[in-house]
Amino acid sequence: MAVYVVNLVIDQGVDFSQIFNLENSITNSVTNLTGYTGASQLRKHSASSKSYPFTLSFPDRINGTIKITMTDLQTSRIKPGRYIYDIILTNGDSGLKERVVEGSVLVREGATRE
Repeated sequence: MAVYVVNLVIDQGVDFSQIFNLENSITNSVTNLTGYTGASQLRKHSASSKSYPFTLSFPDRINGTIKITMTDLQTSRIKPGRYIYDIILTNGDSGLKERVVEGSVLVREGATRE
């Protein structure tokens, strides 16, 4: 699988979700993700010990769809600024781990408080 670079914007204190549709870069066909597991985290930089995990799900494994989410409570705990993130998938049959998406994240402070 190719590594896609997708930059994100997360607003503090509100729910966040992003959907990715993975394709084979050679054949331009969808990537079947049956049997895969995954993880995704947000960090200030790669050596940072503090991380903010995304919840990762597979809404449509056969058509290569991945979704990452954070709740409003989770996003409210992240200080405004620039971060990095990635998504790592693990093939359940071979155990092979691959980075499939990566990018930067801008966390923006909100004005409304409830």
